[in-house]
Amino acid sequence: MPSNLTDPAAPAVLPRSARARLLAATWLGNAVALASRLAGKGSGASIRGQVLTWLAPEAFAQLLQGRRVLAVSGTNGKTTTTHLLAAAIRAGLGSQADRLVTNADGANLHYGIASALSQRPKADIAVLETDERVVSDMIAHARPELLVLLNFSRDQLDRHHEIKSLGRSWRVALERAGQAGPTIVANACDPLVVWSAGTAARVVWVETATIWNADGALCPACGTILRRTPSGHGQRWDCPGCELRQPEAGYRVDGADIVLPDGGRVHPDLQVPGSFNVSNAACALAAALEFGVDVETALAGMHTVTAPAGRFATASFGSTTARLLLAKNPAGWAEALPLAASDPVILAIDSAAADGKDVSWLWDVPYEQLAGRTVICSGPRAQDLAVRLSYAGVDHEIEPDLGAALGERKAAVDVIATYTPFQALLKMAGLR
Repeated sequence: MPSNLTDPAAPAVLPRSARARLLAATWLGNAVALASRLAGKGSGASIRGQVLTWLAPEAFAQLLQGRRVLAVSGTNGKTTTTHLLAAAIRAGLGSQADRLVTNADGANLHYGIASALSQRPKADIAVLETDERVVSDMIAHARPELLVLLNFSRDQLDRHHEIKSLGRSWRVALERAGQAGPTIVANACDPLVVWSAGTAARVVWVETATIWNADGALCPACGTILRRTPSGHGQRWDCPGCELRQPEAGYRVDGADIVLPDGGRVHPDLQVPGSFNVSNAACALAAALEFGVDVETALAGMHTVTAPAGRFATASFGSTTARLLLAKNPAGWAEALPLAASDPVILAIDSAAADGKDVSWLWDVPYEQLAGRTVICSGPRAQDLAVRLSYAGVDHEIEPDLGAALGERKAAVDVIATYTPFQALLKMAGLR
């Protein structure tokens, strides 16, 4: 049942020595963050969290105490979904919106979450983007009321290796939490998400408009090839080898609309593009309603989200206007490519730690759909991208330097980039 939005969290009670250590660590972290900003190195949020958690290793767990926590995780879409959910909750709080804290910059590891929480010690509601590897600790330390699980796909293969191991960690953490665990809002169309959420005390299912299923060919429970059959709203999956199958969903994406559990239909009227963001909005809406926000208020709040952490932002680079799209893995690229309408279109690739050093995923992206247009390959791995585009039959040019690739253009251009060049573009545009 939906909770009462006005219910305050139980205040945190820490031993005096722990409070003193946390306060000192926060002060020093803020000082380092300020130095980082003055040196032009960025917002300082990341280095603040690193200093904070180094000096106070228990800061992540301690700063979560005394708050009502809503967490969002998954391979793709968690930053945008977190922004949508935070906006919906903030709208529901009205004049008490300062009760909410969120990691709006997308820093979603332990130190990034601790950094955001340290800046709002009195905020009793936390909407937190959470890296897939942090979900188990979030469940254990935060006891979140709601946990939104979006999807699973290959990402940063040199670090994550096998996504099923991440799903297993979620499943184990939820089993340990038992009846005290969070209500899960989960994507019913993703077999690994369904299996991972199978031990949760309560799940609210959302049928999304997912177009990528290449990472969900095998049953995560028994290894049998999954069966996909046409349905009235696309495809449904089930396992012929065991009992795992797509659950019936209370919320459903139907084109640009969201169908509610009572059969009502709403149009989210988003200011972020793409059918995948309608799916993100459906998950955010389900979570907001579970938390006690009414439908109209939640939708009004979500309408205010325009460029979460720079995603979908339109920026000026000299005389060139560019729309910036982030794509980090094959599933993300499959969703982003149809949005790129310009000719030429700029694609920027890197293989730094934040991107994942293994770029073999390029061969799984359907770049063939860009045939007939010119692509400018940019970033440190522009040559790798150029080889892939040659096999796709896509005309392309190579310009590794981002500034030169943007050039001086009269017409607006779309830029799709992996994480590191995307952050470089935001900095070049003065957006971070």
